[in-house]
Amino acid sequence: MKTLTDDIKTGKFKSVYLICGEEEYLKLNYKNQLIKAIAGDDTMNLGVYEGKNFDVNEVIDTAETFPFFAERRLIVMDGSGLFKSGGEELAEYMSKIPESTVFLFVEHDVDKRSKMYKAVKANGHICEINRQTEKDLAMWAARIFARDGKKITNANMSYLIANVGTDMEVLSREIEKLISYDLKKDVIAKEDIDAVCIKQLNVRIFDMVDAISVKNQKKALDCYYELVAEKEPPMRILFMVARQFHLILQAKDLSARGMSREQIASAMGVQGFIASKSINQSRNFSVAELKSALTESVKTEEMIKKGVLDENIGVEMLLIKYSRKST
Repeated sequence: MKTLTDDIKTGKFKSVYLICGEEEYLKLNYKNQLIKAIAGDDTMNLGVYEGKNFDVNEVIDTAETFPFFAERRLIVMDGSGLFKSGGEELAEYMSKIPESTVFLFVEHDVDKRSKMYKAVKANGHICEINRQTEKDLAMWAARIFARDGKKITNANMSYLIANVGTDMEVLSREIEKLISYDLKKDVIAKEDIDAVCIKQLNVRIFDMVDAISVKNQKKALDCYYELVAEKEPPMRILFMVARQFHLILQAKDLSARGMSREQIASAMGVQGFIASKSINQSRNFSVAELKSALTESVKTEEMIKKGVLDENIGVEMLLIKYSRKST
């Protein structure tokens, strides 16, 4: 990302850029910054192609057209699919782009073996932007809070990210809500986060499984009924609960091997806060209970799909069974 930032600051642009990866918020941010830096408000010298429905010859003709009363012409192609297949003709053109034209490609998935990828790499710059680490997110969020004169402790920052999730677009909205919530307050408190932020689904599933782990049946069912009332499909809830049981079983096994939280998160392929939550929950379950819960989840899903069991009743029965106190 440093190359993009430097080019935007200096105004010295390469012939072609590719912004790709999973983090949509940052991709959109850099896309807009490049458009503003190269084209500004000049729509006459800006060509935008969205999706796969475009004519390659038309794109090349546009690129060959000298900019009208401007230094550069910018061509933006978003979601073209050319970096997975069918980009041979445009790939060949990448080495022939006029000095007055800049190409900007924005993609989610790319094949690094494709001709387009290799052509852009040879003639311009590729910026791959993937999901940010919790540390990077915390630093980014802290800068936004500081910009508006707000402070937040490390503990509350971790709590915010754990509850809202790591999607930067969602996190950005929740940060703005917190900033506007009480303009007189300088410090963001845990109570503020609870009051205004919307918990992501997997955090609410954590709450449900927490209740199951301590045999708080009422809370487990209340969590379920709230999700159903908000139009969350029971089958999706079942899938998420089963997934969490699986993560807890993994965490329990890896903890028993003496692994640290960071090692467990890496081995499980999840973020740190999910690993921490799973490790904590694993202390309240035996291996036998977790395996039984997973088997029961699969059986419940099969019965629902066969039409033998109503989905609402099926999920309810599963929650009741595993949140029931032993007699």
